[in-house]
Amino acid sequence: MKTGIHPEYVESHVRCTCGNQFTTRSTKPELSLEICSNCHPFYTGRQKLVDTGGRVERFRRRAARRAR
Repeated sequence: MKTGIHPEYVESHVRCTCGNQFTTRSTKPELSLEICSNCHPFYTGRQKLVDTGGRVERFRRRAARRAR
């Protein structure tokens, strides 16, 4: 490996929007997540709509207009 070109690998604090926090290692000291293993439907077994920027609501409005 060449010296001086690789980023430093440090301990990283990770925060999810569900409130879960944990520590891992990464090239960034702080990470923010939208979905983690605590709130992801695949791991929890519960269905949850993940609405990014109102996409689900826009889809429902368009579907309601088409149904009329």
